[in-house]
Amino acid sequence: MIALGCDHGGYDLKQEIKKYLEERNLEYKDFGCMDKSSCDYPVYGRAAAEAVAKGECDRGIVVCTTGIGISITANKVPGIRCALCGDATSARLTRLHNNANMLALGAGIVGTNQALDIVDAFLHTDFSGEERHQRRIDQIEK
Repeated sequence: MIALGCDHGGYDLKQEIKKYLEERNLEYKDFGCMDKSSCDYPVYGRAAAEAVAKGECDRGIVVCTTGIGISITANKVPGIRCALCGDATSARLTRLHNNANMLALGAGIVGTNQALDIVDAFLHTDFSGEERHQRRIDQIEK
């Protein structure tokens, strides 16, 4: 299950991500926002991150205009490693090396096609499990 969250600036891109997930029969839970009315990204970024941290969802994807604020918010939740990615290579490597459990996107920074490539790389790359990477993750978590 994928946790989704966004603010008004990320709403349209979140809708595209939902279509992508539905076309691939990937389950998700949408924590909001539910329309383009002005709102505060910390509310929705935290809700999605808490669902991942509690194990209710396996991974999360959060979106705001730049991806910065919502990624900072998600990373305040213990157990979350949220990576703001602007390209598929970064998304793939953050899964391989950092075992990131959340992805942040900037809807005003990346276009829909690129964002969906990033989502695809994030969702279809597993953690390498290499000792050096796990050691570093353990250091981050301390």
